[in-house]
Amino acid sequence: MEVLGVIPARGGSTRFFNKPLAKIFGKPMIWWVYKHSKEVELFEEVYIATDSEEIKNVCEEFGAKVVMTSKDHDTATERLYEVSQHIDADLYVMINGDEPLIKAEDIAKCIPLNLNKDQFYVSNLMTDFSDPVEVVDSSNLKIVTNPNGICLFISRSPIPYPKGGMNYKYQKFVGVGAFTKKALQFYHETPRGQIEKIEENDSFRFIENRKDIYYINAHCKTISVDTPKDIEKVEEYMYENGKISV
Repeated sequence: MEVLGVIPARGGSTRFFNKPLAKIFGKPMIWWVYKHSKEVELFEEVYIATDSEEIKNVCEEFGAKVVMTSKDHDTATERLYEVSQHIDADLYVMINGDEPLIKAEDIAKCIPLNLNKDQFYVSNLMTDFSDPVEVVDSSNLKIVTNPNGICLFISRSPIPYPKGGMNYKYQKFVGVGAFTKKALQFYHETPRGQIEKIEENDSFRFIENRKDIYYINAHCKTISVDTPKDIEKVEEYMYENGKISV
């Protein structure tokens, strides 16, 4: 099975302009994500998919392969679909460019051992919340699955609501997912549904149409970078845990 790693990296962002190039201990954030992705032994190759010439130039300077994609994409998944139209593979693994702490062994957990390349398959990573305060933070997506790991619902609100008891570990979304070409084709051809629009979460493209998304708990430490303040959190964690060697 040919597996491709793809890191979407959008340049224009009103909340955090050129976020992929934000420095973490002197290196662009996208460098850290690329470094860990290249360590995944199951990947045939790793590409950075961007709409920015500046990001392209920086990434090529540190040796990354880059695919230029449209500026019109609203989601990273749509950018991944465009890559799938130019580079053939059996499985496309998307590693969000704002996950600088994600490790190779965690990325690999979303790749199934046996997969028919012609089947419909989508998986994502999640992890347990380590701080109860994060559960009520709307920037963190909460995941609820059935016993087989199939996603039932995703929300920015704390779900499930603990009315009947508190003995529950809340799981949050981690920005790593795997898609077959058939799944990406479905995503591209299917219009956004009402819940997707309300929650602003494109995973509902599958959920609202009763397409399974498998969630694998990677039990990993992640800090998704949404604001410049998050860079400080990442650097603090890396320093305290001796992860700053470059």
